Amino acid sequence: MVSRFRSDKGKAAIVAPDLDALARYVPDLKDWPASWRFDNEDIPPGQAIVEVFTPFLQYLLAQGYARKTLYRHRDNLWILGGHLIEVRYEDKHAAALDANALVLSQIHEYGDPLITRHLSEDAQSSFDATCKKLYRFLCPS
Repeated sequence: MVSRFRSDKGKAAIVAPDLDALARYVPDLKDWPASWRFDNEDIPPGQAIVEVFTPFLQYLLAQGYARKTLYRHRDNLWILGGHLIEVRYEDKHAAALDANALVLSQIHEYGDPLITRHLSEDAQSSFDATCKKLYRFLCPS
């Protein structure tokens, strides 16, 4: 499978995924849905969220970021996924959304969502940066 994304020049770029690099970068990606679940019914939506995140993770790898930066974005995506499952669990309207729409309902070009009970101010800023990057990836202008 080949992913399309917008390069910094605004042109669509095609990147063949390096599955080995992705497996090294996120060795537990297949386990994320189970780690987010409240009950077993949350696993299929969690898998769908991982499917939304995977092209973005591959895009981040292709950007040549430092390992620390990659790991920070990876960890922030894991936090976002857990938040999305929590939102589905608490909001019947959100539970009816497909994974892509659910992700886009919780992030925007300025970052968000606010995870104050779990994150320090610095961690929230880092999380916002990842959410902004994900938003720009999913909604190129």
